[in-house]
Amino acid sequence: MAALCSKHRLKHLQHLCSFGFKIPRRNFAGKGKYDYDLVVIGGGSGGLACSKEAAQLGQKVAVLDYVEASVRGTTWGLGGTCVNVGCIPKKLMHQAALLGTAVKDAKKYGWKIPEPVSHDWATMSQAVQNHVKSLNWGHRVQLQDRKVKYLNMKGSLVDEHTIRGMNAKGKEMTVTARNVVIATGGRPKYPTHVPGALEFGISMMKWPHVGLECAGFLTGIGLDTTVMVRSIALRGFDQQMSRLVTDYMEAYGTRFSWDAVPKKVEKLPSGLLQVTWTDTQSKQEHQDAFNTVLWAVGRAPETKTLNLKQVGVELNEDTGKVIVAADERTSMSNIFAIGDIAQGRPELTPTAIKAGKLLARRLAGHSSQLMNYDNVPTTVFTPLEYGCVGLSEEEAERRCGKENVEVYHAFYKPLEFTVAERDAGQCYIKVVCEGHGDQRVLGLHFTGPNAGEVTQGFALGLQCGFTYAQLRDTVGIHPTCAEELTKINITKRSGLDATVTGC
Repeated sequence: MAALCSKHRLKHLQHLCSFGFKIPRRNFAGKGKYDYDLVVIGGGSGGLACSKEAAQLGQKVAVLDYVEASVRGTTWGLGGTCVNVGCIPKKLMHQAALLGTAVKDAKKYGWKIPEPVSHDWATMSQAVQNHVKSLNWGHRVQLQDRKVKYLNMKGSLVDEHTIRGMNAKGKEMTVTARNVVIATGGRPKYPTHVPGALEFGISMMKWPHVGLECAGFLTGIGLDTTVMVRSIALRGFDQQMSRLVTDYMEAYGTRFSWDAVPKKVEKLPSGLLQVTWTDTQSKQEHQDAFNTVLWAVGRAPETKTLNLKQVGVELNEDTGKVIVAADERTSMSNIFAIGDIAQGRPELTPTAIKAGKLLARRLAGHSSQLMNYDNVPTTVFTPLEYGCVGLSEEEAERRCGKENVEVYHAFYKPLEFTVAERDAGQCYIKVVCEGHGDQRVLGLHFTGPNAGEVTQGFALGLQCGFTYAQLRDTVGIHPTCAEELTKINITKRSGLDATVTGC
């Protein structure tokens, strides 16, 4: 669990399985027996991608999307988590923080910048919201252009072919569909066992990195920020890389309270929020006061109101997510689930989008291609970005045995850091390979500027099964950070100094 607390007022921030399939109870046959060929419940990245692709392939499609207000009363438009309260606003705020660092660097490059330099939250917030609203509108226009029926209604299943929709005023309607796709995603959780958490905290979406990303950009725009970490940061990621990320953040100004479990949140007469937590190592209690408390403790799948169990859709008892086969099919032969709501799928926008498009093509009879969930690249947009694709060093050793894994690594200094005299101690590259034969690359990890851009390109190589020799045969683009990957030649096993020297 990671609880993130900022000491400044941020009121604007509130803003693969197999099944024995059941025989359908209703026996429709022939086109025209249903209102739609496909109904998608959920208007996030995956649902929209699936619906638009299906319509483009000649299917009659409807999308039901409805956003329940958060505990704080916040709602948003069409597009789901990514567009409204996830990837897009997060990346823009990350960019705001990077610009703050760039202003400091600029002085060393000869720019005369009047002091003091300050950041205005309201200006940034309004600009970000304006862009988000433009995306909301864009999605609605695209649905209309592709003749997808958009229903701003909360959807649930009556049976495997019938969907009930209810609007904000409680008015109901039902539609029928040959196939149904569930793409409702998840909503952030509160640690309700912590007194005061619900009353005084703000929840946010969480994959293992979101708490760190938020802490990073809040620090970057000048806010005093502390991250509470119950055990480890970036669970599921390579832990050496994780430590480099948090080490950089600490040097950057973000404070960390490790091995901390929040116990209660109380509002003081001053209006500040007093957080009490326990150190799991020393068992001692600690307290501090903050203006704002953000919870990044996970999310729950939006399955409870869909009536899934009643129509025969199997859920994972522990997570509440929908159990799916390799083709995204649930335990009901005509009901499918994609994105964050599907058990065992990466909680990433690009995988939901691609899975949705491929599913639409299969349902329309245009393809039999399944989604490949292996070697999906991703990036953590912390102050020092971390991009990765493939296996972590730990996972490679677990699967192959430590003696059968060779790790090439390097510490490098980005050219941009030199004149600015920035510390590059955590700028690091690691390529995890098979230890024998052609040394196929199993995983690639990069911390440094523009990590997402660097990782995206090398992800293609990993998807194609490239080898260490092919990586070394690639001509780098000079001078870039990415070219250091083509020059990497020192193994961890050798014990040699892996610091890059020269240009």
